[in-house]
Amino acid sequence: MERPAWAPRSIDISVPSVARIYDYYLGGSYNFEVDREAARRALDFMPGLPKIMQANRAFLRRAVRFACAEGVTQFLDIGSGIPTFGNVHEVAQAAAEDARVVYVDHDPVAVSHTEAVLAGTTGTGVVAADLRKPDEILASPQVGALIDLNRPVALLLVAILHFVEDADDPYSAVARLSEALAPGSLLILTHASYEGIPVAAERAEGAVDVYKGIRNPLIMRSRDEIARFFEGYDMVEPGLVPMPHWRPQTPPEEEDPYAFSGFAGVGRTA
Repeated sequence: MERPAWAPRSIDISVPSVARIYDYYLGGSYNFEVDREAARRALDFMPGLPKIMQANRAFLRRAVRFACAEGVTQFLDIGSGIPTFGNVHEVAQAAAEDARVVYVDHDPVAVSHTEAVLAGTTGTGVVAADLRKPDEILASPQVGALIDLNRPVALLLVAILHFVEDADDPYSAVARLSEALAPGSLLILTHASYEGIPVAAERAEGAVDVYKGIRNPLIMRSRDEIARFFEGYDMVEPGLVPMPHWRPQTPPEEEDPYAFSGFAGVGRTA
């Protein structure tokens, strides 16, 4: 397989990447045949996966605009992935010119392309780090330079926690990040779940097994398990709901049934 010029030399292009599979679902071009092959296997079981990703991005944009309207203009986006249309800094800085955004991802392709997208853009930065090591994120020079932790911050954990296994204690990682935030901060979160998927759980498990097979297990938590991430936060109305139901701009009944797979919510610290 020929290595494209945009692919960092450090990555193994024979191994699928969650970030690049996500990019493929959204119609991006920063993916390899090995990523597309894995994506197609998952689509055999759940052909509506791209609709889920689109609903996820639409919720993200609505939540960022909400944060800016509430006066929260600092964003820490962990698991940000490969840049695509409607990035957090584009949405935030359109709503508030002084908005600051730090992207965090552990995928080298995601980090490399984020650096390229941000070239010449003020108030933004990117950190190569892992959610499972929150202290490294908080101590990074980029966060120190751009994010004032004495002021409210919007912590974005969008479509990332379902890739963190229970053995890695994602609840502690979220709690550690949350305790570093000032009062009035927001937690913006989405998470996959079998609840709401418009196919039988047995069929959905086929797609989950694809991710397990590429050594990126997809952890499908229940609504109650997802709600635990918001401990210490007051939920913003309408609470933890399927993505199209969170402050929709178009009638939810017009959405594809797959868009209701999983949950989204925003919480505020006291």
